[in-house]
Amino acid sequence: MKASHVVRFITCTVGLVLVAAGCTETNTETIFVDRPLFDDPPAAASGFLGYGTADAQAEGFTVCGNCHIGKQSEWELTHHADAWNTLQNSGHAQPFCEGCHAVSENGNAAEGDVGWVATADTRYYDVQCESCHGPGSGHVSNPGAAQPLASIAVDLDLTSGCGECHQGSHHGFVDEWLQSRHGPIESNAGARDRGGSCASCHEARGALLALGETAPFVEKDGVANLPIVCSVCHDPHNATNEHQLRFPVDVPDVNNNLCMKCHQRRAVPEVDNSRGPHSPQGPLLLGEDVGWIPPNFNTNIVRGTHGSAQNEKLCVTCHLHARDITDPVSGDFVFSSKGHLFKPIPCLDPQGVPVGTDCDVSERSFASCTGAGCHGDETVARSLYLVSTGRIAAAVADLAAQLAQVPATEFDTEDGILTVAEGATFNQKLGEITSSAIHNPFLTEALLLGSMVAVENEYGIAPRILPSEMAARWSEIGR
Repeated sequence: MKASHVVRFITCTVGLVLVAAGCTETNTETIFVDRPLFDDPPAAASGFLGYGTADAQAEGFTVCGNCHIGKQSEWELTHHADAWNTLQNSGHAQPFCEGCHAVSENGNAAEGDVGWVATADTRYYDVQCESCHGPGSGHVSNPGAAQPLASIAVDLDLTSGCGECHQGSHHGFVDEWLQSRHGPIESNAGARDRGGSCASCHEARGALLALGETAPFVEKDGVANLPIVCSVCHDPHNATNEHQLRFPVDVPDVNNNLCMKCHQRRAVPEVDNSRGPHSPQGPLLLGEDVGWIPPNFNTNIVRGTHGSAQNEKLCVTCHLHARDITDPVSGDFVFSSKGHLFKPIPCLDPQGVPVGTDCDVSERSFASCTGAGCHGDETVARSLYLVSTGRIAAAVADLAAQLAQVPATEFDTEDGILTVAEGATFNQKLGEITSSAIHNPFLTEALLLGSMVAVENEYGIAPRILPSEMAARWSEIGR
């Protein structure tokens, strides 16, 4: 691209004699040649521009960055911007890896060999803008007419978007995500209305909007529901937070912690709603603003270490536990688990790879409980899990038996009054959520025991648990 400028000069001639002075106008055309923004790409590249020039490549400056300077400056800080060197310095670079560490047909809608794969031109090093947005030549030629939007969808066959590269035994992010409850199986169950209150956590476009993302993408105006795809949690352009997350995960604040943006719903009872807690995990983990607080209940109780300062990464420590799996006999590498099943104690396949299926607790892996140095070994962690879930299940049953004797009139959710029976029922349902015994076993059990006391005081219905046993349990949980 070149720009020319016509400059008009005025030439004045001054005579030696003062009275003989005059000016004449002369037209002079001077051509200034600006630095070309990019060299013409090879024809085989199919319209992909890449870095554009040798100097731009050395500076890590994409052709797109000439106009989109803000996105360029953000992208420069991501691992994508140094993807080629990362591969070469890994010690196990192979030609078949290169398509995911350079601009190619991977990650966008292009088909066939393009970019680096078609040309082996170094201008296509790294995962640049076009890796997700597609070829930029049409947009550069006519910016208003051609908008190369990126897609956020992740196909089930892993043939588009993030899944084209972030898959396989070494990079199994999407392989695991497909089996998770963030993936298509659960997220699209019972189509969610994009504008409904559920959409902000159960549908990608609604979630992105709730997180403050307004940029356009291919599916933004579509009608099909999208599961919670990669770009909901990860910002493709911004590396402010670790792993390009949209919000930090190490902040003990339900309003600013990424996971807790969704996992904090209906953590306390609502006077006109008898459905109980919905996703109270964040507040429960932190021990704040969760459950029904019985009268005279001392909230200054011992809190579980899962939500304390000892666990800096909070939810991520257990739910995104990453580790390499090797064959127990040969020691050969099998799979690099990235924790994107989001299951803290997953079941394992015959090779020891975490899977999304269900199994008995004796067959589950408790490796996430030991990897952060929290528990000594998996056997200890499993034992603590069984003890916690057993105690809380017993307390739930005791409270349920007590509430069964309360008059039905005490469960009227339409009168705008939260009764002791309704509050205690909320705590019962909180205890019935299996994960409550893990996120904060001490607080969960205390709320259940406190509810039993409140029901007895309000309605004269004694719990099945003996006073001596009640006192012993209070003592054991630190009250």
